[in-house]
Amino acid sequence: MDASALKSAEMQQFLNEEKQRAMVNELVGKITSSCWDKCITSTPGSKFSSSETNCLTNCAQRYMDMSVLIIKRFQSIN
Repeated sequence: MDASALKSAEMQQFLNEEKQRAMVNELVGKITSSCWDKCITSTPGSKFSSSETNCLTNCAQRYMDMSVLIIKRFQSIN
């Protein structure tokens, strides 16, 4: 592999990693927004209540589970 091909491969790997980071950041943002709106119904204090904590945990877990399910479904189609 010549230097040009190596640099091209490195650049492609870098771009793929950056794309994955962007996707993770977008997912975290969506989870945060969605679960915050669902679970935090009053002005938050210095700590979340136990019901808010449970709601946030369950909401984030369901969101992740559905995201994995959707990804697997798309992969099985292709």
